[in-house]
Amino acid sequence: MLEKIVQGKSLETWFNEFPKLREVYDLKEVLWINDKYESIKSKTSFKPSMDDILDAMNRLGRFASYIKVAFPVTRESDGIIESELFEIDMMKNHLAKKANKDLEGRLFIKGDHALPISGSIKARGGIYEVLKHAEDLAISHGLLKEGMDYSAFDSEEFRALFSQHSIAVGSTGNLGLSIGIISARLGFKVYVHMSSDAKKWKKDLLRSKGVTVIEYESDYSKAVEEGRKKAELDDKMYFVDDENSVNLFLGYAVAALRLSKQLKDMNIAVDSEHPLFVYLPCGVGGGPGGVAYGLKLIFGDNVHCFFAEPTHSPCMLIGMMTSLHDKVSVQDFDIDNKTAADGLAVGRPSGFVGKILENLLSGVYSVTDENLFIMLSDLADLEEIYLEPSALAGVNGIVHMHSEEAKGYIEKNNLADKMKDSVHIAWATGGSMVPEAEMKLYYETGDKLRK
Repeated sequence: MLEKIVQGKSLETWFNEFPKLREVYDLKEVLWINDKYESIKSKTSFKPSMDDILDAMNRLGRFASYIKVAFPVTRESDGIIESELFEIDMMKNHLAKKANKDLEGRLFIKGDHALPISGSIKARGGIYEVLKHAEDLAISHGLLKEGMDYSAFDSEEFRALFSQHSIAVGSTGNLGLSIGIISARLGFKVYVHMSSDAKKWKKDLLRSKGVTVIEYESDYSKAVEEGRKKAELDDKMYFVDDENSVNLFLGYAVAALRLSKQLKDMNIAVDSEHPLFVYLPCGVGGGPGGVAYGLKLIFGDNVHCFFAEPTHSPCMLIGMMTSLHDKVSVQDFDIDNKTAADGLAVGRPSGFVGKILENLLSGVYSVTDENLFIMLSDLADLEEIYLEPSALAGVNGIVHMHSEEAKGYIEKNNLADKMKDSVHIAWATGGSMVPEAEMKLYYETGDKLRK
């Protein structure tokens, strides 16, 4: 097995160069600290810029009147798609007891599992990109005039225009849901290319909205590749490219501005004495990448962002550790990319995201499916918060920050005496749209495993 060659080197050579890679290969849970991480002060320019993120936030503000009309569930939030921040003290105490450690700081869940419209973090980037495309089309066809109320997008005139155009995307599930639901509601023809690990209920929900779902026996990368190919043949088809899209990235980055305000409103300081740690479940990298990037632009060296991936799909971990990014897949290292965390079942990371975050991401850790299910049941019992398995990946990040492996990072960044005043946020990326029967199965799986 070790004679296998990856990018011109044997596996043994790779393991000698990156000892932690052997543990990844052996499907062990690991914490990898990014040795290329550096102070944000050393960077002189940022692309995308803060102005780009503010532009995205303002666009979402313009669309609020449309969102409110098209999706009445958002009336209470005045058409703004946002989630709550919950402190989960009981879960923190439980994790501390299990790890036999004193976990310093406060632990929160960012409730993107309950985002309106599509019930996951993808309601940010996915919906934003489709709205931007709709706005561009409306302007180019002379339908959208300056100063016009965007509730006009919910009219026959606008739907007639959009019905002549198509939108396509490749997805493991949640991005497909967000793109499908918003695009169909606007009047577009929609094609969602779904990988083999996408859940049946997600496909059924999309079809019920009039979306064409195209299924593949292969994984996420194949679904994206096929979707991209078909879109290239049709000049009226717009492809949402989860691997490379700047607009998706900006839609996610808006979350950082919103979180900053939430923290301020809750009187939670983030500064040199009060570090913020954010743990983001990672598939191809667009969602967590956009959020992490926005947070670094706002909080600089006072925020520490970590991605979390399943042990069977650690694509960003391998891509960033080896600096090969999208030139390498988990399958190259004989890892099967099969996980119950369907939203994270990605074999090849986004090179676009990996390169942008090369010096900004603090690290990546991996988690077994068994532990995802156990945490799912624990969180449901202790906090009455129900997430899909992939969304649990960020929850035990606080434990990793109190481990031996993290000691060097904590000391190097002068954080040891500040951990008592630290804030830890696990980003809950999906769950509220999971059918009750399916959630019951998830819970029972975790319950059996912990017993």
